[in-house]
Amino acid sequence: MNDLYFQDLKIIQTKQWTLLKKQLKYISENSPYYRQLFKDRSIDISAISSFKDLQKLPVTTKEDLQRHNSEFIAVPEADIIDFVTTSGTLGSPVNFALNDADLDRLAENEFRSFQMAGVTKSDKVQITTTLDRRFMAGLAYFLGLRKLGAGIIRTGSGLPQLQWESINRFMPNYLVAVPSFLLKLIKYAEKNNIDYKNSSVKAAVCIGEPLRDQDFNLNALGKKITEKWNIELFSTYASTEMSTAFTECAEHEGNHVLADLIYTEILNEKGQQVKPGEVGELVVTPLGTQTMPLLRFATGDMMTFNDSNCNCGRNTTKLSAVIGRKQQKIKLKGTSLYPQHIIEVLNNYDIIQSYVIEASLDEFGNDKVQVRVPDTFIRIKELKDYFRSQLNVTPEIQPTKIEKISYLKFPEGSRKPQIFRDYR
Repeated sequence: MNDLYFQDLKIIQTKQWTLLKKQLKYISENSPYYRQLFKDRSIDISAISSFKDLQKLPVTTKEDLQRHNSEFIAVPEADIIDFVTTSGTLGSPVNFALNDADLDRLAENEFRSFQMAGVTKSDKVQITTTLDRRFMAGLAYFLGLRKLGAGIIRTGSGLPQLQWESINRFMPNYLVAVPSFLLKLIKYAEKNNIDYKNSSVKAAVCIGEPLRDQDFNLNALGKKITEKWNIELFSTYASTEMSTAFTECAEHEGNHVLADLIYTEILNEKGQQVKPGEVGELVVTPLGTQTMPLLRFATGDMMTFNDSNCNCGRNTTKLSAVIGRKQQKIKLKGTSLYPQHIIEVLNNYDIIQSYVIEASLDEFGNDKVQVRVPDTFIRIKELKDYFRSQLNVTPEIQPTKIEKISYLKFPEGSRKPQIFRDYR
């Protein structure tokens, strides 16, 4: 267990600053993209002498990374071991690469994350996410668990029958899974008379979908799982570009920042650090990355943070679940919301099993939102009233053949379900 996180906050910040200065030096000397950027903007890295001084450095956007992708590579190509791509949630996937040191760092990151969730060497963990298809996370989980010494069952994604056969065969204590897939496992177990409530599984480390609201209470999805299956759910948050994960401890009051692996800022629209509890965009500087180091990378994810001491003893900052994507903010009839707000209403309604949310512009350039539901669903007025009671506005409800919903939700080549599609 990393003792740094349990130290006094000033000790944590001193260590983090030392690592941040080292990373700034490495970037200025080795990254073609940042060398040129610093030259063009007459930026002197040696003049950055405090966390506050970072405000003088420009933010790196996803568009920068996509447009100048190869210029971010800071090591000889022969040193690159692993080639991956981002999930492409907001556009085309972006190439990303890691050398041997980056893979070691990735293993250390997940090693600490699993420790945060209580996984030990004596536990067995079933990974229900893919390790192939250029997906960084699946490999990261394997490397972290290997470093921890835990037993690993690599079932990969999908196939509920294989998942349950593996659970019965190997008796894992933990699953690594997308929350909505846990509901599929429950549904399959109920249909096939599997006694899932008395299985070996006691907890799940969840990825890809929020489990909690801004107050750290289980959201509709989290409640649906735990009401059926009494297992402990741990939220995690990560991305390929960050090469770092943020994970809940057993207190479930936010995702802890691994302060010696990443520096985080949460900024408002003016680029200023927000106060605890205020919503802003997460901007990160991963520490210790070598192949494609990023400086003040704007994730596009909107969230809050909490800097109060945690009852687990760690004194690191904690992040909330993602509230929405910055680029996906919707202004519907004067009300500002994110797709997650609509998803939460639909999950709370708990009748529609499959849907797709679409955003577009009307003839006047205003945001328009349409929710596609199966054409067998007939309680449209009731759903609209429920939306109005929860959000004060209601999107258009569009009955659609289930085959088309599935086609829109699972486009060819996508690693994740596309529940929200933005045509604006």
